[in-house]
Amino acid sequence: MTSLKYMHLDVFTRRRFEGNQLAVFFDAEGLDEGVMQTIAREMNFSESTFLMPAERPDTDLRMRIFTPGVELPMAGHPTIGTTYALAETAAIAPGRDHFVFGLGVGPTRVELRWEGTRLVFASMDQRLPDVRPPVAPTDIVVRAAGVDADAHRKTGLPIQEISCGVPYILLPLATRADVDAATADITALRQITSAFPGEHTGIYLFSTESAGDDVTAYSRMFAPGLGIAEDPATGSACGPLGCYLVQNGLVPRERAGQMVSWQGVAMGRPSRIHVAITQDAAGAVSRVQVGGEAVRVAWGELTV
Repeated sequence: MTSLKYMHLDVFTRRRFEGNQLAVFFDAEGLDEGVMQTIAREMNFSESTFLMPAERPDTDLRMRIFTPGVELPMAGHPTIGTTYALAETAAIAPGRDHFVFGLGVGPTRVELRWEGTRLVFASMDQRLPDVRPPVAPTDIVVRAAGVDADAHRKTGLPIQEISCGVPYILLPLATRADVDAATADITALRQITSAFPGEHTGIYLFSTESAGDDVTAYSRMFAPGLGIAEDPATGSACGPLGCYLVQNGLVPRERAGQMVSWQGVAMGRPSRIHVAITQDAAGAVSRVQVGGEAVRVAWGELTV
């Protein structure tokens, strides 16, 4: 039997028992894929991460990411949370300005901000957006998400499927109350096919209704095909969200570097996900960054 030490964190929050839960397993070298998937299913968090030595010289560590159902090529809250775990254990030295993970999508840079020896913010780079029309008709998407068709129709905005590493169907709704009222049809969601062949997809529903706060989008995410009925914070969907907001004229260029998605409120696990989109002179997206904070909740040891 082998004992594996792990850290339990809450991510995209600075308060314990909010945000999205994550288990980080520090010494996963030698574990096969089946064991990692079994452990992720046992933890039953949205994701668990497994760390091993770097496989190429332009990365610092190899990281594999598993939901309870599948392995992901990249993900947001696991990347940000694992960065915090490594900083807390001094595996990332205080003051270092960036760290590079080897993920399924390739080298992934994370920029770091410190206050003394304490990491206070981490921001990951994501791929440039690949935008496609959804395979499923609008009425099927709306019905699967369990929202009123008028809640989407009133926005006058398109439904798009966008990937910055993992594809998501972006479903705009008129109000925050519309987002809260969604009741997902899990069976119908599982039957929705991605416009990206061979990929699973989730539905990211959001509203840009203003409520006098600094929130750009109020959001929820359903992805039963990924083993996640509802996710409290989805960093890999927020790169696509930021691209959608900018390219559909919902956020002006001067505010594209300081967007916030507020997710998980309906689950009692509010999460703040920061998004920064950089555009070139022609207005095309040239850089996608998603960041936030995390806090340690517990240490653990698991025997396999």
